[in-house]
Formats: sequence, C-alpha cells, structure tokens
Amino acid sequence: MKAPMIEVCDVCKSYDGLSGSFRALRHVSLRFERGEHVAIVGRSGSGKSTLLNMLTGIDHPTQGHVVINGIDVHRLSESASARWRGRSVGIVFQFFQLIPTLTILQNLLLAMEFVGVVARKERLARARELLTKVDIAEHGDKLPNALSGGEQQRAAIARALANDPPIIVADEPTGNLDSYSADAIQRLLHQLAAAGKTVIVVTHDVQASARFARVVTLRDGRVDSDRRSDAAPATLRSSA
Repeated sequence: MKAPMIEVCDVCKSYDGLSGSFRALRHVSLRFERGEHVAIVGRSGSGKSTLLNMLTGIDHPTQGHVVINGIDVHRLSESASARWRGRSVGIVFQFFQLIPTLTILQNLLLAMEFVGVVARKERLARARELLTKVDIAEHGDKLPNALSGGEQQRAAIARALANDPPIIVADEPTGNLDSYSADAIQRLLHQLAAAGKTVIVVTHDVQASARFARVVTLRDGRVDSDRRSDAAPATLRSSA
C-alpha cells in the first residue's frame, strides 16, 4: 500500500492552565493522501486550530505522532523543524499576514529568501509567475493595503506556493472575505489540489461540506465524522 502524504497517529494534546488540564485533541487518527482537498470543520473549541498546529509542526502532541511524507515531524529539532516547514508546508491565514511595508512581490521574494530552495537568479521570475497563476500579476509592485481582501488572500496563496511545498494548509482562508471573493479563493484552492497539492482547509463553517470531496468534522477534540463524496459542486467542476 502506498504511504499517505500525512498520517496522524493517535494524537492527543493537553494544555495545563490555572483551572487544570484542558484536552484539546483526544486520540485523533487521520490519513491524508497526495492531491486530496479536505475540509476540517467544527465549532469553536473543537480542536481545529490545535490539529492544524500538529500538521504544520508548530506544536507538539502530548501523545502520538504525525508522519508527513515519511518524516516524523515532531522528532525534529527546532531548527530542523523550521527548515522542514519552509520546504514542505505552505500556510494561508484568515487575515493574510502579508508584511505591510513590503510590496506583494517583495513578500514572495522574502519567503524564498528565508527557505533558500529557489535559486536567487530564478526568484523574481518565479514570483511573477505565481502572481500570474493567482490572477493578480498587475499588483506585484503595490503594498498589501492597496489591494482588496480577496486580492490580498490571492497574494497570500502565492506566497504559500513560493517554495513549491507539497502541502497547503489554509486556516479560515475565506472567513474575512465577501461571498464573491470567498468563492474565488475556494476555486483556486480546489485547482491546487487538482494539480497535485494536498490541500487542507480548516474552517468553522459546516456548509463548507458542499465544496469538498472529503470533510472531517471535529467535536470536543475527537473525530466525529470523516465523510467522503464523489460529487464535486458545479462551480468547482467548471473551474478545474
């Protein structure tokens, strides 16, 4: 059997606070294949953000482990983990987190500079190519605040793709957008999965299930359901 891109194995996560221990994840086991387009949904406090931090190596499980592309990510040192994350995972945030004093092109170039995967002489051409891919090529020399919310999220996706990671994790990527921009971003993420990226979208919106072939629902830190469907919505089928 071919190994999955991501394997979450019996992961638990507890946090100690003044009022005692809080269990954010409880024996979560999941597998994600290459090219999957998956939504992780659930109410606030269900464990979505904690699971995202496990998948990106930002936080460590209290129990269990996460293997990504054959690497047990939580056994890496802090410096090795940062290098692995830069090469392996592109992260898209709800509030974009673009550096406001840099142009959109400079934001992408900085992401490449930090990781060092793309040769220096190739970076500018790659940055322009990515902005064309997400349909904002004309905005490369602008500062982020000159763009609309939807355009800034497109720029954030381009930045996440800067080092060609095999995995894209999006944390509430449409939560701060109007419905038109949100639909466009969802289509773009779907296209990335169709091109072979493993795309995992974390959202509190249970209606997101209409847009994904697979929806994992968390409740109180556990996997409540893991549902698959062969039916893609028409808006996504027509854009793929």
